[in-house]
Amino acid sequence: MEPVYQGVIGVARTLFAFQGLKIRLRGLDHVPRTGGAVMCINHTGYFDFTYAGLAGVEVGRLVRFMAKKSIWANPVAGPLMNGMHHIPVDREAGQESFERALRALKDGEIVGVFPEATISRSFELKEFKSGAVRLAQQAGVPVLPVTIWGSQRVWTKGHPRRMGRHGIPLFITVGAPLEVAAADDPAAATATVKAAMAAQLEADQAAYPAWPDAEAHLLPTRLGGSAPTLEEADALDAADRERRQRQAPQGDSRG
Repeated sequence: MEPVYQGVIGVARTLFAFQGLKIRLRGLDHVPRTGGAVMCINHTGYFDFTYAGLAGVEVGRLVRFMAKKSIWANPVAGPLMNGMHHIPVDREAGQESFERALRALKDGEIVGVFPEATISRSFELKEFKSGAVRLAQQAGVPVLPVTIWGSQRVWTKGHPRRMGRHGIPLFITVGAPLEVAAADDPAAATATVKAAMAAQLEADQAAYPAWPDAEAHLLPTRLGGSAPTLEEADALDAADRERRQRQAPQGDSRG
């Protein structure tokens, strides 16, 4: 029993019910009932980890997410993250978080990774980091491609959150596990994972209910929306990094 994690799950389920989220969760048969796996998730909203975690919870698994270390500095979130055994990622000490995730995988845990490393403001898949594939290779576990669509309508970067009752449809899909051999090229394997997730996401987008005209800013331009293009979104992210670096204390180069 994990009282902290179970308590957070209870709160999340209550919130989802209050909001009237219309959750469509598919592919649960792909989630291993035992043993390790790297859950690779696209990232369009701040609540993505709670939505992706449902794919584990529904089959009795608890996902350990890799998340930026700054969350642990919050007096409320920090103890909760520790209590749920999530894994802090420090950009200045990335190897330490990698090794901690690797140990969790070898201990039979499911580790959740956002390979884009940050929320996509274009709501398209950004460039993937290779860490998820390298973890799977070294731990000898599969990659679980998980896609979420609709979460940006609840709360995303640069837009107000919607915590009241809204009845937003939310699609969560778990694809077939992808095996990564130890001899595979990490870059090529990462491209394979991204391609699988892109196809999965496009299928969900095609099946998703009609998008409200008032929320065109939360829809990719490819689908007729007015969100920033992938290139424009990358430029915004770069500007944010430069601003944080300028504001950081002297000697602190974290971006």
